[in-house]
Amino acid sequence: MRRLTMAATALMLAALPSFADPVHGMWKTQPDDNGNFGHVRMQTCPNGKICGGLERAFNSAGQAIDSPNIGRALVWDMEPQADGTYRNGRVFAPDRDNTYNARMELRGNVLGVSGCIAFICREANWTRID
Repeated sequence: MRRLTMAATALMLAALPSFADPVHGMWKTQPDDNGNFGHVRMQTCPNGKICGGLERAFNSAGQAIDSPNIGRALVWDMEPQADGTYRNGRVFAPDRDNTYNARMELRGNVLGVSGCIAFICREANWTRID
């Protein structure tokens, strides 16, 4: 019986990665208006939706910089759809100090992130790091 329990536990643990959302992982943002970019870790939030926080920031020369936004959520409340899109979320753009109603589209190792405030919209392509 103990072997059966251990085997079932091992199978469950082996299957856990398959439950991860395909957008999970680290993403490099497109450079902002100032040429700065960041590394954002995308994961499932406690509410079951997708969120992402800034882990590292870089200047236009690719040098790591200190930023008051490190540790801050840049993406939250994204609802995964069956077709690789995410909607009904929010995105914070540090370079403009604005929060946008947002959506995302996963295209292989590129994550299209777009958001709007009224009629002002922005789009960016993030690339997968891991």
